[in-house]
Amino acid sequence: MGLDQYAKTRNPKTQEVEEFHCWRKHNALQGWMENLWRSKGCPNKHEDSDDFNRVPLELTHEDLDALEKDLLNSDLPETSGFFFGSSTAGDRYYLESVLQFVQEAREHLDAGLEVAYDSWW
Repeated sequence: MGLDQYAKTRNPKTQEVEEFHCWRKHNALQGWMENLWRSKGCPNKHEDSDDFNRVPLELTHEDLDALEKDLLNSDLPETSGFFFGSSTAGDRYYLESVLQFVQEAREHLDAGLEVAYDSWW
């Protein structure tokens, strides 16, 4: 068990969903995405829980710009959880992985696809 995270596209015309990026136990990214989710009013929230778990979060160009800025400024939040592992804030591998995700996500949005982050712990 642990924190598993996914980036997915959805074609609004065909409803086809495809995973294009994944992480394992990148708790700083999880904390950043949870903060974004809460700032958006907790869309897709489960009725029986306030947890940001198995809740798809649609991302916009503005969200990706903010994520990239926070990444480059080493401003992802320290985030802990029972299944989240040790801190990943500032980890070079994760930094490069998320920067690659941001670039790919922008390309998908430009192509008319929807982009969402999802996680499961």
